[in-house]
Amino acid sequence: MTGTEPHDVPSAAQLVAAVRELLQSDVLPAVEGPVRFHTRVAVNVLAMVERVIELGPAQAREHAARLAGLGVADEAELAAAIRAGRLPDDERLLTALEAAVRAKLEVADPAYLTAD
Repeated sequence: MTGTEPHDVPSAAQLVAAVRELLQSDVLPAVEGPVRFHTRVAVNVLAMVERVIELGPAQAREHAARLAGLGVADEAELAAAIRAGRLPDDERLLTALEAAVRAKLEVADPAYLTAD
């Protein structure tokens, strides 16, 4: 924390991590069937929330800069420009699209980014 936040410790990220760890270490081993499945889903969702809190602000800044570099304001405008053929199908566009997908995977499931 930088000292400018209006909330005391623990931070939101620490609270989410504590709940995820509790579910993973204490609840998951003690439940079966549908409750076990739903607990695993909850653990995965909380892990995603942790990554959004950690990575989201920087990813948003980088994404906005990439979009601005392509001359579009948001993803809807990017999609429309691609469909209309207003953007050249070049390395710059491909790099921007790859970076956007990589950022989404870093949050959704970083395991997809590991090499086999």
